[in-house]
Amino acid sequence: MRYNILTYHIGEGIRNLFKNKKSTVASLCIMMATMLMFGIFFIIGENINHIMKTIEEDQGIQVFIIDSADSKEVQEIRDMISTIDGVASATVYTKQDALNQMKTKLKNNEELLEGYEGDNNIFPDSVIVKLTDLEKSAAVQEQINEIRINGEKYVDSIQSSDKTINALINIANGIKIVTGVLLILLIAISVFIISNTIKLTVHARRKEISIMKYVGATNSFIRWPFIVEGIIIGIISALITILIIYGGYTLIISKIVGVFSTIQVNISLLTFKDLYQLILIVYMALGIGIGVVGSSISMKKYLEV
Repeated sequence: MRYNILTYHIGEGIRNLFKNKKSTVASLCIMMATMLMFGIFFIIGENINHIMKTIEEDQGIQVFIIDSADSKEVQEIRDMISTIDGVASATVYTKQDALNQMKTKLKNNEELLEGYEGDNNIFPDSVIVKLTDLEKSAAVQEQINEIRINGEKYVDSIQSSDKTINALINIANGIKIVTGVLLILLIAISVFIISNTIKLTVHARRKEISIMKYVGATNSFIRWPFIVEGIIIGIISALITILIIYGGYTLIISKIVGVFSTIQVNISLLTFKDLYQLILIVYMALGIGIGVVGSSISMKKYLEV
């Protein structure tokens, strides 16, 4: 019996789609357009967050120590930095480390640095600081500048990418706001379109609905085929949009990766494989939720006792 009722609801929902083909197609197109807009900003936001996490893991603040500091004092400064809130790790980067790095960069011209070994090393000791949160960069630097050993300041200067960090944070926050606004618009527009599409079907079957109520059919029994119709519209729109996003995103990413490899930028972007599960869950939830809400709104008037 339950199987027959379920089959009836699904069958009626599918038949409803074809009774108002123009309205159904219009609903699909509007939902796909709004979902596509939302998806673009959603993917951009996810990639910005990914880049920020990469910077948090790979980039940090470099704290340069004055030349008069000995190895014990450098280590003490490192220990003090590591206790600051927002610091994930602090690693001593010695003068020799800096010299070796410069030799690596010069490659075949490293003989230019032959006179800078030992006491003649012109590079300063430093501490490489990695952060737990990019937004704490300014606060961490301020506390590092306040470090003193026996009243004497040993921090010479701090090198960081504050402008880049602040730009990324601002972009990420902006993307979140735009995505949120688009999501609200998506829901409002889609609910309006679907509810009006289903209203046409309900209006065409108003006499049938009246007869069904007269013979004792419950509101839920009458409502479910229309809810199924709304859900189907939402799911089809979501699936088609995901396919469009997959094709477009894969093509764009391949082009961007090619550019990054040419200019040797050490930034990675998320692949569609990294995103598809999250996109599928979000879009299915949106499609089904909007379908249910839209159909429920359209039925309210006709099911009032």
